Amino acid sequence: MLRYRGRDVGPTDVAFIRELIAAHPQLSRRRLSAKLCEAWHWVQPNGALHDMVCRGFLLALHRAELIVLPAPRVQVPNNVVAHRQTHGAAPIDPRPLETTLAALGPLDLRQVRRAEGEDLFGQLLAQHHYLGYCRPVGEHLKYLVFAQDRPLACLAWSSAPHHLAPRDRFIGWSKEQRLRHLHLIAYNTRFLILPWVKVPQLASHLLSRVARVISADWQCFYHHPIHLLETFIDPGRFSGTCYRAANWRCVGRSTGRGHRTPSRRPNRSLKELWVYPLSRNFRQHLIGTDG
Repeated sequence: MLRYRGRDVGPTDVAFIRELIAAHPQLSRRRLSAKLCEAWHWVQPNGALHDMVCRGFLLALHRAELIVLPAPRVQVPNNVVAHRQTHGAAPIDPRPLETTLAALGPLDLRQVRRAEGEDLFGQLLAQHHYLGYCRPVGEHLKYLVFAQDRPLACLAWSSAPHHLAPRDRFIGWSKEQRLRHLHLIAYNTRFLILPWVKVPQLASHLLSRVARVISADWQCFYHHPIHLLETFIDPGRFSGTCYRAANWRCVGRSTGRGHRTPSRRPNRSLKELWVYPLSRNFRQHLIGTDG
């Protein structure tokens, strides 16, 4: 029995894929992937095929010599490398900005994925966030914050990790419920306030601003809402003050093991998991008892 991205794959499934390939020898790898998605009803919550996930799955089976894929017809660039690159943008004004939140003036919160400002978003994270920038895959949104015609902050959100024990205990859902409704959680992967911006309470204010709009924005992009926000905080670097001030809640710590760790021994720092429900009945939505 194999397992890929939360899906169990047995000998019968592998045999089905072999028959699919044999029945359509003229199809490219891309078209085979689409046909498999259609046959298995492997779709995203917005109805689109899980094409990229399926292509990775078929390639993994091919490399394991369980199936034989047709030769690739087109040599494509390495997207992992390309996604780490950022394009040049206009120079940023690095003069110190020290003021109060009230004196800062109106804040312009912009969702910039597939919009003007996306290159600037990547540039700022690449240059000023300690983790750098890596373009996310799957569902994700990007927010840039401006004031006085200057960028102040970046907030990146993506699909939630598949299994986080503290979060899963907090919600109280079963494995099957998690697999069905995990897409209703958004994960805050990056939060950057530019180093020359010194405005007390700005960080917690921005978290609250994003919390008010992210579900509607996600609905526009992916045709489903968001009911819970989550993030990890490294207590060796940060105290989580802004999340606490924005009424987020710490629900536990990570195990220190990545999802690809071959052993069960910790191989990275322990991190705190913080969550923020977007409604009082978030559990009913996530468990699936909201009628």
